[in-house]
Amino acid sequence: MTETPDALLRLASGLRAAGRAVEAADAYRRLLALRPDLTDSWYNLALMERRAGRFEAALSAYAEALVRGVSGPEEVHLNRAVILTDDLGRSDLARVELEAALALAPDYLPALLNLGNLHEDLGEREPARAAYERALAVDPDQAVALARLAGLSRPADADDPVIARLRQALDQPGRTDEARAELGFALGRALDQAAAWDAAFAAYAAANAASRAADPAVRYDRAAHEAFIDALIAAFPEPAAPVSAPTGAPIFICGLFRSGSTLVEQILAAHPRVTMGGELGLVPGLARSIPAYPEAMAATPAAGITALRDRYLDGLRAARPGVDVVTDKRPDNFLHLGLIKAMFPDARILHTVRDPLDTILSNWFLHLDRSMPQALDLEDMAHWHGQYRRLMAHWTTLYPDIHTVDYDALVADPRPVIAELLGACGLDWDEACLSFQTARTAVRTASVWQVRQPLYRRSSGRWHHYARHLDGVRAALGLPPAGAEG
Repeated sequence: MTETPDALLRLASGLRAAGRAVEAADAYRRLLALRPDLTDSWYNLALMERRAGRFEAALSAYAEALVRGVSGPEEVHLNRAVILTDDLGRSDLARVELEAALALAPDYLPALLNLGNLHEDLGEREPARAAYERALAVDPDQAVALARLAGLSRPADADDPVIARLRQALDQPGRTDEARAELGFALGRALDQAAAWDAAFAAYAAANAASRAADPAVRYDRAAHEAFIDALIAAFPEPAAPVSAPTGAPIFICGLFRSGSTLVEQILAAHPRVTMGGELGLVPGLARSIPAYPEAMAATPAAGITALRDRYLDGLRAARPGVDVVTDKRPDNFLHLGLIKAMFPDARILHTVRDPLDTILSNWFLHLDRSMPQALDLEDMAHWHGQYRRLMAHWTTLYPDIHTVDYDALVADPRPVIAELLGACGLDWDEACLSFQTARTAVRTASVWQVRQPLYRRSSGRWHHYARHLDGVRAALGLPPAGAEG
């Protein structure tokens, strides 16, 4: 039966709505072979190609939409920039796309915000400041722009004008909960830097409360998470069988968020053989694609594991083509080390650790994604930490070669820790790894400015400034109340 454009459009739209990206992309391609003038369908094809992990194909579809006169071309340039930064690590080309978007629409706020963020990723403080100021000139009430602009400053004391500006913005009537959260986290950070510890804690508490109010349905379910950890342990009861030939695995870097994973990746990326992969979503994407994961893994045949490995490697080659040694720094991959080792029994895994109180506070101090609701509450974060330790004890029992990198030891005495780190990765010593902060690599992380400085110790033991507020967390971690040690 001959397919009609109307039928193909309905099919493609239905598959897109159902989240079946690969099939939707195929339907859009068949439609466009018949009706190449449908510019919106080129746009939707690009969306589906990106969701399917075919980033170059997505860029090509967006380019075709532009050539054919798609409405809102500035949005297309913005979407191309996001793919180039987030998926392909091509900050140079992303900048070109953002500038093209702004040439078409100088007041286009999403492009201004993304341009500022890109400058931050590249360590370009003043251009980032200029982009955020441009955004505020367009919309003086823009909370994200003001919060990011404040993040570029280091207030000297609690009377700093940056702090006053944030307080004034928070006092404006009509602010949404999301905006209050954005501004509140920025205020907490500014007060922390000004050494106004109690005021900073209060600001962070209000910011987390606003973030919870912005989406009341998002809550951390302790019992459900415990059940998930139980299922992971049960699904991978034995170590994976070793392999006789290299599998092409990257170096996996994982651990809790804010435990030093970005710092470790930056140190490795300073080595001449290593390319920084960043926070690739490949492993979590595979896990989501497996019906009844993780329970189903216990019965997955060897051919199924091979297919998963091939999908991962296809995605890795698309994201970082033609590299020697590449990192996959996704902190929450600690959840999926069983899957990683099933696919890559020879994988080198680096596990970053840090003082638990510092780690928990650092998560609570950030305006994190809704997928991390545990970070909105200090005692929920302590529970999450306990489940993480339980799971990591299982993985390290199965795989004693998992290499632990202690953040606090690293910043206290870098050379021996870096030497052990390189050895665990099969890399020769290189002095450049001691001066990693001079590299011109893009860094997409909440610690973007910290990792551009030489190693320092001021974040180690940071929790002491907030000790009087942490008795509940200490109890949840099984620690005595502050002042009761010894």
